[in-house]
Amino acid sequence: MIKRAAVVVALLAGTALFATHVSGTEAHVEREPLATLPHVIGGWMGREASPLADDVVALLGVDDYIHRMYVSDSGVPVGLYAGYYGSQRQGDTIHSPQNCLPGAGWRPVSSTTIHLDSDGRRVPVNQYVIQKGLDQQVVLYWYQGRGRVVANEYANKALLMWDAARLQRTNGGLVRVMSPVTPGRDAASEVAAFATALLPTLKRVMP
Repeated sequence: MIKRAAVVVALLAGTALFATHVSGTEAHVEREPLATLPHVIGGWMGREASPLADDVVALLGVDDYIHRMYVSDSGVPVGLYAGYYGSQRQGDTIHSPQNCLPGAGWRPVSSTTIHLDSDGRRVPVNQYVIQKGLDQQVVLYWYQGRGRVVANEYANKALLMWDAARLQRTNGGLVRVMSPVTPGRDAASEVAAFATALLPTLKRVMP
């Protein structure tokens, strides 16, 4: 176990060293703004939610973001946040919801990794149940960019360094969907269904 951990550390260190020797020039990536995401996704109809406060946007360091509420025909609400970074070379890196949600008063109740079907592939995403007082929400989130969907934060950082060296690209983003847990419905299944419908629409805004 110790030997395996040492190999992982060595690989990450080597990748980081390699990345520091490449040019800081970011390859240009064509993409559409997040605002062009459809307002109808699957059986959900979306509307703009309240914009994030300026100081929050500054803290996140995003170049583009979207904050919407989608509601299904049966009245199931799903909140969507997606933030995009054109470059993560200058210190503006993705903030994990594991750090942000507790700061907003939510505490994790359970966590796991699930897989969603997208374009014939099974992609991993994080699933959390969080609680504040008596309220609970199911949260799915993942990292997306440079042709990948990644659940693990540390794997995403390692791939970021590798792609900086190999592709001259550090663009990417975070996608988070969440819905309240209420009696009589399976919030986890409904959030997963929305996320599955959402994934194909993200390729042109998070390439």
